Amino acid sequence: MDHPQALTLDLDDTLWPVWPAIVRAEARLHEWLLVHAPATAARFDAAALRRLRDEVAARHPQWGHDLSRIRIESLRLALQQSGEDAALAERGFEVFFAARQEVDLFSDVADALARLATRFPLVAVTNGNAQLERIGLARWFRGSVTARGFGVGKPDPRIFHEACRRLGVPPAQTLHVGDDLVLDVEGALNAGLRAAWVARPEIHPEPARPPAGTHHVVRSLAELADALGV
Repeated sequence: MDHPQALTLDLDDTLWPVWPAIVRAEARLHEWLLVHAPATAARFDAAALRRLRDEVAARHPQWGHDLSRIRIESLRLALQQSGEDAALAERGFEVFFAARQEVDLFSDVADALARLATRFPLVAVTNGNAQLERIGLARWFRGSVTARGFGVGKPDPRIFHEACRRLGVPPAQTLHVGDDLVLDVEGALNAGLRAAWVARPEIHPEPARPPAGTHHVVRSLAELADALGV
């Protein structure tokens, strides 16, 4: 099979483990609440705030593409229920959001991205709210398509097609790289892209069988760069 002309890449759990960053951000937010909204901090520990966030997400499936809005609305609700100023939700979210950008890359990522970027134009496609500029990876990417910014998320074919449009490369010549079998692999294949499943041992200790038609199954981004000959 010939090599693709361009790559689209998932971020969370593909380039870094997402949950350590989320847990750290939630802890940082709770520390901020202890100072600026003590009644809310007393009523809601970090775990309770996460449960409230999940409840808001369940009540508002139309916001599924906008994780930031879900987080802000759940924080506003916690403040209201605790009798404190709901306007603090935006400030509290900024504390969370800044900490959420403090990710720990998988050890192979920086070198692999540098290798891949020498051969292929790269665009990030993410349902999350990580920002390449703040994380320090933007130099290897032509840009990013986010579910929040675009209005729909993976596995909707439209977000993949938008990434291809920005790359100027047809879907059939674009390889999407990600960790999630449904959102990334099935989503890309259904949109007419090629698909590479990054089944990292840290995330997928016992990999399942990938969908038929998956073009690459690798355990790291470095292994994919090797497979693509860069």
